[in-house]
Amino acid sequence: MEFLNIEILYLLVLIPLLAIYYILAGRRRAAIVVSTTGSRKAPRTLRYWLRHLPAVLRLGAMAVAIIALARPVDVEHQEETTTEGIDIVIAMDISSSMLARDFTPDRLSAAKQLATEFVAERTGDRISVVAFAGEAFTQCPLTSDQASAGTMLSRLRSGVVDDGTAIGNGLATAINRLRESGAKSKVVILLTDGVNNRGQISPIMAAEIARDLGIKVYTIGVGSRDKAPMPAYDPFGNITYVMADVEIDEALLRDIASKTGGQYFRADDNEALKAIYEQINELEKSKVEVSHYTSYTELYMGWLIIALLLLAAEFVVARVVLNRLPM
Repeated sequence: MEFLNIEILYLLVLIPLLAIYYILAGRRRAAIVVSTTGSRKAPRTLRYWLRHLPAVLRLGAMAVAIIALARPVDVEHQEETTTEGIDIVIAMDISSSMLARDFTPDRLSAAKQLATEFVAERTGDRISVVAFAGEAFTQCPLTSDQASAGTMLSRLRSGVVDDGTAIGNGLATAINRLRESGAKSKVVILLTDGVNNRGQISPIMAAEIARDLGIKVYTIGVGSRDKAPMPAYDPFGNITYVMADVEIDEALLRDIASKTGGQYFRADDNEALKAIYEQINELEKSKVEVSHYTSYTELYMGWLIIALLLLAAEFVVARVVLNRLPM
């Protein structure tokens, strides 16, 4: 319970002051009576014990009336939250070059781990996962279950499709995941470490389609500068690592990002890639609106009725009960 006119409650200070005045005035009257009648004690009847009740009822009525004037109300606070999520597709290169060990433990493992952490923070958004090498496929359709999307990311493996780097196909597959999306914000995060050398769809054509559909593409080039230990096979079919040039078509990735209103990032180690995901997380914030409602229920009428009842009781006791009782 709250009071709309809480300053009126200061008037309650009058109640104890009036009570003290009543007690002192009663003692003065008693002293006068004793001085005129002598010290003989009169018998104490019921009327004697009830003689102060009207004053108590009147002071009680005044106190309750002051509370009523302060307008007590029952306050109910309500909060309504509206979340406008973002549909995000993570398109990840899983070609054999993503096993290069210039990241810890390798490019693909680092990219999966940091992408999973990114997904876990996107509460309220829908996430999809697309993988591409020489071909592209959907690993996880759009879902608001961040745990499921993270699990599907962790299951990505190199070698499940023909090798190569079909950036155009990967982007086109990601766009298809968002084509029917009703979200106001649609985003693709495309991560690759190579040059487009496979696929039927041009990366620039896919970028133009994304632009026309209002899809923003963030591109990430993954790989150290100069050379990196790349996976290779010896004559016996065993995997080995040789130093090879890092080739990332940064001009193409910049062009894709520029055409769609996104940004291009270059990650040359785990920390740089982590910082990029954190930056994208800040750039693409879900819109959350919180509306507050407060309703008031007036309670003064109940207190006013109590005050009137106390006054009525005081009238009955003073004018009826005490007048009929023997002295």
